[in-house]
Amino acid sequence: MGCASSIHISDRVVYQSGKESDDSQQTNATPAPGLLIKPSTIKVQFGPMRLYEDHLEVLLVFAKEDSQNNGFCWACEKANFRCNVARTPEAALECFKEKHHDLVIIDHRHSRYFDAESLCRYNFCSREVLLIYFYLNGFVDLFGVCCCRPDREEASVMPLIKSGFNRRYVENANMMACYNELLQLERGEVLAQFKLRACNAIFTALEQSQEAIEITNEDQVIQYVNPAYESIMGYQQGELIGKEITEVPKSEKNKPDLLETINSCIRKGKEWQGIYYAKKKNGDSVQQNVKITPVIGQGGKIRHYVSIHRPLHDQNKVRDIQSSKHKDRRKGSLDVRSTTSRGSDGSSQRRHSSMARIHSMTIEAPITKVINIINAAQESSPMPVAEALDRVLEILRTTELYSPQLGTKEEDPHTNDLVGGLMTDGLRRLSGNEYIFAAKQPHLPSHLAMPLSLNDIPPHVAQTMENEDSWDFDIFNLETACLKRPLTYLGLKIFSRFGVCEFLSCPEATLRSWLQGIEANYHSTNSYHNSSHAADVLHATAYFLCKERVKQSLEQIDEVAALIAATVHDVDHPGRTNSFLCNAGSELAILYNDTAVLESHHAALAFQITTRDDKCNIFRNMERNEYRTLRQAIIDMVLATEMTKHFEHVNKFVNSINKPLAALEENGGIGDEESVKGILTSPDNRILVKRMLIKCADISNPCRPLELCIEWAGRISEEYFAQTDEEKRQSLPVVMPVFDRNTCSIPKSQISFIDYFITDMFDAWDAFADLPNLMQHLDNNFKYWKGLDERKLHSLRPPPE
Repeated sequence: MGCASSIHISDRVVYQSGKESDDSQQTNATPAPGLLIKPSTIKVQFGPMRLYEDHLEVLLVFAKEDSQNNGFCWACEKANFRCNVARTPEAALECFKEKHHDLVIIDHRHSRYFDAESLCRYNFCSREVLLIYFYLNGFVDLFGVCCCRPDREEASVMPLIKSGFNRRYVENANMMACYNELLQLERGEVLAQFKLRACNAIFTALEQSQEAIEITNEDQVIQYVNPAYESIMGYQQGELIGKEITEVPKSEKNKPDLLETINSCIRKGKEWQGIYYAKKKNGDSVQQNVKITPVIGQGGKIRHYVSIHRPLHDQNKVRDIQSSKHKDRRKGSLDVRSTTSRGSDGSSQRRHSSMARIHSMTIEAPITKVINIINAAQESSPMPVAEALDRVLEILRTTELYSPQLGTKEEDPHTNDLVGGLMTDGLRRLSGNEYIFAAKQPHLPSHLAMPLSLNDIPPHVAQTMENEDSWDFDIFNLETACLKRPLTYLGLKIFSRFGVCEFLSCPEATLRSWLQGIEANYHSTNSYHNSSHAADVLHATAYFLCKERVKQSLEQIDEVAALIAATVHDVDHPGRTNSFLCNAGSELAILYNDTAVLESHHAALAFQITTRDDKCNIFRNMERNEYRTLRQAIIDMVLATEMTKHFEHVNKFVNSINKPLAALEENGGIGDEESVKGILTSPDNRILVKRMLIKCADISNPCRPLELCIEWAGRISEEYFAQTDEEKRQSLPVVMPVFDRNTCSIPKSQISFIDYFITDMFDAWDAFADLPNLMQHLDNNFKYWKGLDERKLHSLRPPPE
């Protein structure tokens, strides 16, 4: 019987790869019929640690080739183990030095060739680097293959064990017997050795830990303490190991029933954490944050308890040591002490336990540093200050750090409804009534009577665009002139003015096809979110890009990204808010996990439309890296139009750009130009400028001339009315109840929108870009709406006299 694989045999070490030394011969064989070769690797979970070992290495030390030798060769092949064969002790030792096999099988049947016991004792076991307690090389098993006649008395295996063998195998050349033996070894001794090796790694980590760690068995007899525990408590390991916990002196500062409380908790298999006074060897009491975790063994029985002790007054020292060790990987972290308990009450202990967990984290976000500073201040503060800082921490831990807190629903229903409709993802319904809003395939127009170039724009359309570089440009005149397709015409002119085709290296015909494709996917049936709105936002974007401060901050790739983002930012908008889609269980809401649903859809669809057809692929000729940069900027700007992060974007802009620039202007002095340039052109600030730019362009209607402002207010109100109507028809939650067409006060809704969203944002944008005309329009429009509201009017305009 031949081997199951090609095994290269020689008096020297040989490898399965096919490389062989001199005087080698090759023996070939095939697997037994009907048997499949399956890979074998060990994967096991050892607590939270994942153990994984690739294919095992097996060394066969057989003096000659026979059926037993071939049986193990075949078994190794079937188990997908890597197998080497050595014929002499010298070759075996040389091969073992090179490969460090996991299993070594020594033939004990032919003593005239070599003595198997001596080979194991002197060539393997005598090598200290290979022998680790019971096993060799971490998890090497040696077992002898010996003959056994039925009429012969069973011999003791003790001589083999003393020689270093771990297992005896009675001669059996049956291939499946060999295979089963290897599998049992792999899943038994080898797997156990993996766990032992993992334990060595874990205990090495415990030895190096800066935290004091104590391990006891289920009877609370101390089994292990690490060097940090010795250092903090003043004991040596030998003084503690083997002692019961009750034999170690206790501090009198603990509550009388604290130990009973701890034991009652951990004996139920629950983790306990809190403040505990431990008594050092010298008699001093040290206040510690202690965490005791029961370790559950087989059968659900508690086998050990692991205690982690953190002295409160040494928190700084421990973190300083850790910081110095990792200063090459972590930039100057701010290390502060955790708060001490302000009493023995449970709330103080819980607060400290939470803080201790925060301090053990390696995340060093700015908000984490702020919280740590406050915690440190609390430690030395009187009780009233500490309680006030507790309230500060509660505020800082909210996820809505940038959103102003509103009054009650009764105090300001319009603002509350606007926030509910624009800044939340809706309420979750439990009924099965779903509003189907499919993510439909984009479509391109088969034919539109559109100009081939700017020169072909009809005169009456061109005339409406003569002042497109002015803020007072009337988009509704253009909408009428081009039959509600203003985006393509205005896009051609603005993109030409900014040299977009030259930057993208695309023909004007490609740009025209792209603009047509994008505009075709806007819904002309929407009263507000249609291509006229997109054209209006594009116009505002182009206007802002021409302001001096903006030009100083942005590069041409930023300008191109801004214009494209403005063009596509609401493509395929269904005329319903994100809250509506989430409440209705729409396909888009499901696709985007109820998060920035529409904005994610707009960005994704825009690139689908662009890249699926070369005729409208304006990015086709771009260099790959430049395209990736442009794409990322476009996506980021489109997502910035989502209102849930409105105040975050505005506040970041103010704190990162407005305030530093204002400080420079106030201080004056030499080097201001360079300082201003540094603020304006830093990569992070350029992102903030682009986000702020498109946000202001997107909701700039209240800053338009009055007639345009009134028209936009009517259109958005109608779209919200239609949504409320549909919510009632579909039995969905009504997210903006004030937008009921029968009762709504449009002036009140505009006043609330301006007060809550517009004023602060445009104050910040005006301070940056210098927009006095917009601020004047905003003031005029606010007074107009206020006047209507004071007259108790609900309509867009006052009644005719």
